[in-house]
Amino acid sequence: MSLRRQTLCRGPYGGEGGDADGTDCSDPALFEVARYQLPPLRVCPVHLGPALLLASRVLWPPEIRLIGRL
Repeated sequence: MSLRRQTLCRGPYGGEGGDADGTDCSDPALFEVARYQLPPLRVCPVHLGPALLLASRVLWPPEIRLIGRL
């Protein structure tokens, strides 16, 4: 689990590559949100709610996995 704690938050929008605007959070990702035909979005607790509402292709009802601990 320590390897995943080093993963940084990609929230709230979850942009990939050059479209990574709004992904400058430096907190460790604690949750993984499943998305349709995209890699899971790893987010911190602060960006979990906004990611569910704003990120592209989030499954509904959402599938959220805990990947780390504080």
